[in-house]
Amino acid sequence: MPTVNAAQTGVRPPSSAMQFWSKVPEVTLYFWFIKIMATTVGETAADYLNMDLNFGLTVTSLIMAGLLAVVLVFQVRSARYTPWLYWLAVVLISVVGTLITDNMVDNFGITLVAATIGFSIALVATFAGWYASEKTLSIHSITSRKRELFYWLAILFTFALGTAAGDLAAEGLQLGYLLSALMFAGIIAAITAAFYFLKLNAVLAFWMAYILTRPLGASMGDYLSQPVANGGLGLGTTGTSVIFLGLILVLVVFLTVTRRDVIAVK
Repeated sequence: MPTVNAAQTGVRPPSSAMQFWSKVPEVTLYFWFIKIMATTVGETAADYLNMDLNFGLTVTSLIMAGLLAVVLVFQVRSARYTPWLYWLAVVLISVVGTLITDNMVDNFGITLVAATIGFSIALVATFAGWYASEKTLSIHSITSRKRELFYWLAILFTFALGTAAGDLAAEGLQLGYLLSALMFAGIIAAITAAFYFLKLNAVLAFWMAYILTRPLGASMGDYLSQPVANGGLGLGTTGTSVIFLGLILVLVVFLTVTRRDVIAVK
C-alpha cells in the first residue's frame, strides 16, 4: 500500500490554515489495515442489521445515516485529528455507503453497472469541485472545514462505488467473492509498485488505492460471512463484524496512545 507523507505529496497547508491541526491521520500501514477492516465491517454490519436483525433496508439506512450525521458533526467541529472519532466516522460511512448502493439496487431496481458508473461520475465531480476550489486533493492539506467537507463527501462516494463495483465483480460477473478479492488486491499491489518503483504521483496513488480497498473489503466481508453454499466461509455477519471491530478497536487504542499517525502541521 502507498504510505505517503506531506513531503512526498509536496503539499503544505496555505498560510491562512497554518494555525489548524490536520483533521486526518498520516498514511501508514496502520491506516491501510484499519481502512480495509472498516470496509469489511461496512459490508457485514449492513447485512447484519438489515437481514439478521430484520430491520430492513429502509429502517437500517435511516438509523445509520442518523448516527453518521451526529458523528460527522463532532468530527468536523473538532479542532484536530482524534483517532477514535475519525475511525468511528469511517466505519459508519462505510456502512452507509453500502446501504446507499443496496437501496439503489434492491429498492429502486438500478443495475450494478449503472450504480458503478453513476458513483464513478459523482466521485469524479467531487474531485473536480474540490480541486477547482482548493487546488489540491492531498489529504495532508485537510486543515480547513471546506476541505474536510470535500474529503468526507469523496469518502462517501468511494464506499458506495466500491460496494457496487465489488458486487458487480463477485455477483454480476460471477467471479465469486474470493477471486474478486484477489483481483482487487492484485490491482492495489500494482498501484503500490508503481508508486515505489515508477514514481507514480503520491496523491493519485493514494486515491486509486483508497477507492479499490472498498471493493476489496466488501469482497472479503462477503467471502468470510456468506454460507459455504454461496461461495463463502460461513463465519456469518455477526462473527465477521465482531472480529474486525475488535481488531479496529485494538489498533485505534494503540494509535491513540502512541500518536504514530498524527500529521505535524507546521
